Amino acid sequence: MSKKNKPILENKTFGHILAAGFFILLGYALFIASSNMNYIWKWNSVPKYFAYQKDISIQAPFDGKVFLKNNTIEVRGKDGVKDFKIEKSYKVLVDNNDDVYEDDDLATYTTWKKGPILNGLFVTLKISGLALIIAFILASILAFMRISNYHFLKDIATFYIAVIRGTPLLVQIFIFYFIIATIFSIERFYAGAISLGLFYGAYIAEVLRGAIQSIDKGQTEAAKSLGMNYIQTMGSIIMPQAFKRALPTLVGETIALVKDSSLVSVISITDLTKVGREIVANTFSPFETWLVIAAIYFGITFTLSVIGRRIESRMKKQGGM
Repeated sequence: MSKKNKPILENKTFGHILAAGFFILLGYALFIASSNMNYIWKWNSVPKYFAYQKDISIQAPFDGKVFLKNNTIEVRGKDGVKDFKIEKSYKVLVDNNDDVYEDDDLATYTTWKKGPILNGLFVTLKISGLALIIAFILASILAFMRISNYHFLKDIATFYIAVIRGTPLLVQIFIFYFIIATIFSIERFYAGAISLGLFYGAYIAEVLRGAIQSIDKGQTEAAKSLGMNYIQTMGSIIMPQAFKRALPTLVGETIALVKDSSLVSVISITDLTKVGREIVANTFSPFETWLVIAAIYFGITFTLSVIGRRIESRMKKQGGM
């Protein structure tokens, strides 16, 4: 069909306009619905959960007398002499020769502190990154065990993958934390990361196995005829091609891992989800809090998607996909 006779619904520009209109109408409908809930929105309280200013006090270490000199507060007493360097941003609360007592405020200054949401975000990124490393190492081992000629290795890997994929992640986190982590005295942060890594290692292993077996066997035979051993063949010929083919699925598994990292909050790891629950409990602002938490998760996963597409596009230009 020529472009002139192409149906209007198949037109790219018109499609974008139509989709934008749909989302605008959807957003307006949600806004009207929320307006009828008699809910008091508190968006002005959200920024302080990212970062906030905190007043820090410099206090007298013991009873004594104050001497001010050269941007320094000196406290002299029976217990000794203590100097405090004062910056321009500090507000001095005492005068020269003032008598002070232990824990009296000498000066104050204001500094920026990370809010709970930023702290939770860093925990989520750290636990996801560690879990991803564990998952890829384990997946590589399991994938080679699955394609091994040694049946006992194949059986072990097959059984592990079947058990992990056949049970919920939440249950596995509980089992690992309350049993294995207790036996070996593993900290809850590492227990959560390892649980995620063990779970996604099974899924990624099957992705890698399928990608490896999709490479034509003739390439392996050609490598052997050139005198290459198994390791050289896998490292130089098979794995680069397998990784290219598996890349879209691997990106998807990585995104799923980041989202499922929210489940570690059940073992009291202060990630984004647990921080969200704590904020809601303290402020009774569930809508603002969870919308912000969801937006942060979306930002992480969208960034991973963009990176994955760029890597995939670059590999396609190089050939082999």
